[in-house]
Parts: sequence; C-alpha cells; structure tokens
Amino acid sequence: MKHLLVLRFSSMGDVAMMIPSLRCLVKSYPDLKITIVSKKIYKPFFKEFENCNFLEVDFKNKYKGIRGLFDLFKELKKLKPTHIADLHSVLRTHFLRMLFRLSFYRVKKLEKLRKEKKKLFRAKNKVLKPLVPTQYRYAEVFCKLGFNIDLTNHQFPLPKALSNQSQQFVDSLDSRKKLIGVAPFASYVGKIYPLDLMQKVVAYLQQDNNIFLFGNGDYETAKLKVWEKAFPNVLGCYNLNSLDLELEIISNLDVMISMDSANGHIAANYNIAVVSLWGLTHPFAGYAPFMSKNENMLVSDNEKYPLIPTSAYGNKTPRNYEDVMRTIDVNDVILAVNKLIKP
Repeated sequence: MKHLLVLRFSSMGDVAMMIPSLRCLVKSYPDLKITIVSKKIYKPFFKEFENCNFLEVDFKNKYKGIRGLFDLFKELKKLKPTHIADLHSVLRTHFLRMLFRLSFYRVKKLEKLRKEKKKLFRAKNKVLKPLVPTQYRYAEVFCKLGFNIDLTNHQFPLPKALSNQSQQFVDSLDSRKKLIGVAPFASYVGKIYPLDLMQKVVAYLQQDNNIFLFGNGDYETAKLKVWEKAFPNVLGCYNLNSLDLELEIISNLDVMISMDSANGHIAANYNIAVVSLWGLTHPFAGYAPFMSKNENMLVSDNEKYPLIPTSAYGNKTPRNYEDVMRTIDVNDVILAVNKLIKP
C-alpha cells in the first residue's frame, strides 16, 4: 500500500491552505494512506479526512535540535511511508528530506519561487505580476510524486454541524440575520486594518447582521471585548476557547472579513465568501484565499505607495508606509460585504 507523509509544520494560514489539495487527493486516491506531520494545534483542520492519520511534532521539547530531528526521522520511518511531500521547504524539512533521500525514499518539495518573489518585493524594477497561488503549488508537489490531482475539480464539503456548545453560542443572536465573521488581526502590523476604521465597519454592519469576532491572545481579545460590549449584535468567538468550535462557526458564516491571515484561508476552505484586506502584502504573492474573486480583495493604494508589496509577511515597513491601509475606504469594505449578502 502506498503511504504518503505530508510535512508542513507552520504557520496556521499555510497549513490551512493544504486542505483543498488534500480533498482532491483523498477523492482521487481513496486507498492512499496519508499521514499529516504538523503541530498539535492544527489537528482540527484535518478531522474531515477520516482515513488520514496525524502525527504531532513538538520542536521545543520532544524533537528539539539536530538530535530531535534524527528522532523524528526514525519515528517517521517506522510508519513505513512510500512517498514524502515536503510542503514547507525550510531547514528542518531540508534535513529530513536529505535523510529520506539517503534511505532511497521518493521525496518532493514545495517550490518557494524565491526568484519570482524577489522581483515582486524589491523596491527598484518591481515586477508586479501574480505568482502561482500556494494552494496550486501544494498540488504540484503531489503531482510530482505521481498523484495527479486537479484543483479545478475540487469539491467543497457541507457546512459543519453545530455542536451543542456552538449552537447555544449562536442561539443568543437573531436567527433571521446574516452571519458575518470579522478577523481584524494578523501576525504583523503591516497587515492589520486600523482598528478605528474596522470598528466603524463593525458598528455599521452589526445593525442588520450578526457579527462574530475572531482573535486570540490577551492583546487581541482585550480589543475585541470592547466591541463585544459596545454593540448588541456582536459575539467574540474567543469565548469558545476551541479551534474545533470556531471551525464550526466559520463554516456556517455568510461572509468573512479577514486580513491577509489564516482566518481568510479557513473560511475559503468552506466556500465562505471572503472580503480580504491587504496592506504591505498583496494577493499577487500567492497567498489569496482559495478561489477568491478579485473584487473581494481590497488592496491598499499602490500608486500612492508604489513599494507595495514589501514582503510576503508584511514584516517590512518602509519609511512613511505605516498608514498604507488607511487608503482602503471603510465604505468600500461595507459595500463589498453587502454585495455578497444582499440579493
């Protein structure tokens, strides 16, 4: 029996982007044994795949350092894989890939498109053209291993059934209103829509809709609690304290408003329309939500700020580029949402 190991350790958004390819893989090769190797926190993403195994990795303790990677390699070998897909392509997976190749395993890795990205992110002679989306580059790895899949044949699942806890959470709202998710945070400030502007978006949309807020950690939840208390039709999903339960809520939304961040990818995986807001990053870098439409991706003013995109992660802020996202008008965000929820 063929047994595929899939390596992708982080980040949440990149792990979430694996899902469309895995769906196509499972459908096309129902007898293929698959083991996902990733961090424990991401396990809920893969529960829809009944025949997929999940191996947790902890690089701070169990698999720390070079010796830890050797231990991980030995453990992975015991699973008797036949194919290894490296969807991460970082130092750790480079090392593991080398060990597997020395043991004559069939291994393929993600193409990072470093040269193309350098042209897209450089300040001078910038080449502003779209790169191959990450979801399709994941699919290419599987194809190179001999598992021919086509993402144009991807089929979305039905929304997740709400558990009792999720249902009780939702029942506190008006069931006649549309459900809108708002995920206002990202890993870097350069990808976050100014909170004073996002508050205006929330304040307006909550009048006729139910708003679910997504965020985690003390800083983010403290900010979101202010909105939850201020507006009657707003709930903070951090109260659920569970990624499993948040996935249930997200899969039943009508629209998600997201930065260039994980929540947009999670929603897109369930065929939820995503209005994504882009600051120092850009959809052309290949990180747009799956099958997202151009009109739903609101990008900061590239003429006023020609250095956009500055990086893949939004972690490079040129001088006087702190307010790039203020060029995205609040009314444009509201209009994009209303186009999706109103007949």
